[in-house]
Parts: sequence; C-alpha cells; structure tokens
Amino acid sequence: MPLTAIGDIVRQSPAGVGAFNVIQLEHATAIVDGAEALGVPVVLQISENCVRYHGALEPVALASLAVARAASVPVAVHLDHATDRALVEEAVALGLGSVMFDASALPDEENVATTAEVTAWCHARGVWVEAELGEVGGKDGVHAPGARTKPHEAADYVARTGVDALAVAVGTSHAMTTKEAVLDLALIAELRAALPVPLVLHGSSGVPDDTLREAVRHGMKKINIATHLNKAFTGAIRDHLAEDAKVVDPRKYVRSGRDAVAREVTHLLGVLTSA
Repeated sequence: MPLTAIGDIVRQSPAGVGAFNVIQLEHATAIVDGAEALGVPVVLQISENCVRYHGALEPVALASLAVARAASVPVAVHLDHATDRALVEEAVALGLGSVMFDASALPDEENVATTAEVTAWCHARGVWVEAELGEVGGKDGVHAPGARTKPHEAADYVARTGVDALAVAVGTSHAMTTKEAVLDLALIAELRAALPVPLVLHGSSGVPDDTLREAVRHGMKKINIATHLNKAFTGAIRDHLAEDAKVVDPRKYVRSGRDAVAREVTHLLGVLTSA
C-alpha cells in the first residue's frame, strides 16, 4: 500500500488515531502487525531521542518507511518532538510527510515565530505540522505536571503559526509506567470547540482505557503512546529470559517482545476506535 499522509488518516478517521513510537525495527513491524490485526490505520513516530539513540535519522526512518509501504493498512511515518530545525529538514528530505516541531521550551514569542517559520517551510513542501503550546508533564524535567493549555491562547497560537495540529496539556505526563493520569475532559471539550485543528494527546501511556475513550469522545484526535509499549516489550523479554536461561539467539527472545507490542497496539487501537 502506498505511504499514507498523516493528515489523510486524521481527517478520514471517525475516531481516535493511534500514534506509536518506534525505537527499533521490531517496534515498527510490531506496530503495523497490531494495526493490521484490527484493519485500521496507524502512525509510526520517530522521536528526536530515538534519532539520538541510533546516531542518525536515516537508518530508522528508511526502515520505518519501508515497513509502512509494505503494510496492508494505511500507515504514516511521523517525526515526533523535534527541537532541531535541521532534523525537520532532513526528515522531509527522507520522505516523512509530517513532523512535530517542539519549540515549547522557548519564550512564547520565540516559540510562535520559530514555529511559524518551520510551518511555512514545511507547508511549501506539502508536509503536515504538529506543534505544542501548553506544557506536557515529564518531558526532560522541563514541564510542570500541573500545566494546562488555555483555549484562547491555543486558538491565538494556531492562528499565528498556521500549524495543522496542536498538542495540548490536559493532565497527562510523559514516561508514565502506571495508568493513573487524570484528564481534564471539560478542558478537552473547550479546546476542541476553540480550535480549527485536531488535538493531540501526548503522554497517553499513563491514561486508563476508559479515560482514553472519553478523551476521544470529548475531542482528542491523535493519541501518542510510547512508554506503555516499551514496558510491554521489556516485560515480555524479561519473562522469556527468566524461563530460558540458556537462550542466546536474540531472535527467540526479541520475538516475544515484538509479539507483546503487537498485542498491545491491537488492544489500544480497539480502545481508540470504540470511543
């Protein structure tokens, strides 16, 4: 199937769109396997931290693009949480059709100006742009967990930057390993009513299933999940190694992690599409 633009997936999906972070090839294939099992679109995300881990964007990006093109369901490949404009430009050159440019650590006016410049550059090349105004907890120790996005500020930010989607702070926190996040559903509804672009929920690993459904019903569209899949991947491998202390072939134990991720993706996409 041809590579799908994230904007098309977001516009055409009647429910929530699952966006899952790729760490290595096994994550990419597992995420697509999980989506194919349910027959729904999915987004593969590559973060700046992932690029740093691999030492370069190109290997993981080209692998993810290849996995996406071979899928039987629509798959988009997206650059997540990029703070470096050069990385955005490289991603576009490699064929990624969407980026999340994160200037939220900058002063407000600088955030607006820089994001507007990057957005204009991307739009000239047909690339969809997500950005962030309100802080989301737990990102590199910078953001306050109690931060909330104000609807009037978000509307002004979207109008001034021209972004295609906005990540908002409504109660989630990055890197949560327990599902204890409490979302401000009323605020999500206010933001949905105030903004002409899709809302993105970062830090969704810490959100219980029922709350994820409610978040989608109240207006969330793109749901980012990373830590939850990493927890499943690591747990399955840890169990496999504990059961077979003599195994040395990585294919045997990494497969258990990949299968666990695929199952979780199928489950989570079922949650998001049942909202």
